[in-house]
Amino acid sequence: MDQLMRLNEIINDFVWGPPMLILLVGTGVYLTLRTNFFSITKLGYILKNTLLKMFAKEDKGEGEVTAFQAVATALAATVGTGNIAGVATAISIGGPGAVFWMWVAALFGMTTKFAEVVLAVQYREKTDDGRFVGGPMYYITNGLNLKWLAYIFAFFGALAAFGIGNMVQSNSIAESLQVTFNIPKLWTGIFLAVFAAIVVIGGIKRIGQVTEIFVPFMAAFYILGGLVIIIMNISHVPEAFGLIFGSAFTGTAAIGGFTGSVLKQAMRYGVARGVFTNEAGLGSAPIAHAAATTDHPVRQGLWGVFEVFVDTIVICSITALTILTTGVWKNGATGAALTTEAFNAAIPTVGGWIVSIGILLFAFSTILGWEYYGERCAEYLFGPKVNIFYRILYIPFIVIGAVGGLELLWDIADTLNGLMAIPNLIGVALLSGVVIKLTKEFFAKENALNNR
Repeated sequence: MDQLMRLNEIINDFVWGPPMLILLVGTGVYLTLRTNFFSITKLGYILKNTLLKMFAKEDKGEGEVTAFQAVATALAATVGTGNIAGVATAISIGGPGAVFWMWVAALFGMTTKFAEVVLAVQYREKTDDGRFVGGPMYYITNGLNLKWLAYIFAFFGALAAFGIGNMVQSNSIAESLQVTFNIPKLWTGIFLAVFAAIVVIGGIKRIGQVTEIFVPFMAAFYILGGLVIIIMNISHVPEAFGLIFGSAFTGTAAIGGFTGSVLKQAMRYGVARGVFTNEAGLGSAPIAHAAATTDHPVRQGLWGVFEVFVDTIVICSITALTILTTGVWKNGATGAALTTEAFNAAIPTVGGWIVSIGILLFAFSTILGWEYYGERCAEYLFGPKVNIFYRILYIPFIVIGAVGGLELLWDIADTLNGLMAIPNLIGVALLSGVVIKLTKEFFAKENALNNR
């Protein structure tokens, strides 16, 4: 067992260490250059066709769920405890400059997520019972004919869901509710398992129906709470931005109250948290987007850009600014405890409730989204008959995670989660020409329609 733990630590250090982060961000830089900075220069167009059309029903093309239900499912899985605890950890270890590098990772990650979604829709398949399935395993198979590489991705994805998407999330909820409201962890685990079972047993259609209501509510709840605190400390906002940009290239560590952290820490923790929270390059979100009703892969790809923008540029930035404007980043706390300190500093007691409820909403939505990801990966490996068994197996692990059990298993799952990125990035890089071709085709058609 000890040898297994050591082996996992070695692999995990590589998977979430500088080499992999360079590969993830490097792929984003490459795709951004190849698309002429499309996700940045056309951000206004993207938001107009996503944010302003959130609840519009797409009646063109084929699909299983609406475009927004697909992105809501993806956001449900993407927006998790990393948006609350992960950002705080980045600041406490890497200093305020880590926020700058988190933004950099997100700007390039928007193009990576765009490419993943475009490929997921382009190479998706329709099952005999009328469902639409897709994601890295399908575009690696249908676009590159590398079925062995697709099997590797699906294997990692099916197992990783039990850790990062399940037990880690239920444990975060249980810890938070026990500290804030003194609710026993076992009760929390049972409650979460029952509600998750009710949702996931209905498949992507029910998950989509729940998340399209749940995700906007949970995002609005946390964003409004954070904005109230930022407004209460509005005079410190310029200072906060000064800290972010000023220490991005010098480094200022907060933990233990000392300064002098090297630039490497700010870059590493900022980029790592950015990648971890928005999952650009990991290959998870395209699995949900593949089920969307759309008339063109690029149209759904716009939602991929929107997803990263909301997750990191909006939600993570609000967490960062609450921590920096309240001044608690120097207190030595880290993780969710630091974010809680920030909210409590501005709104005593109620602030802590906002963070706890935020963790509950974010983490529970992640449990729902990742069940779908893991199930689709299992279906690719073993066929559709495995789906009901996967759902039944997934639910008890929510309780196990809540009470703190099988920590080695979720450590291994965390490693598998990172390993998903390798076959996915190979697929995205090798199929980047397809992304460029489809993007040019889409905008040529859009321009022709607008010039009529």
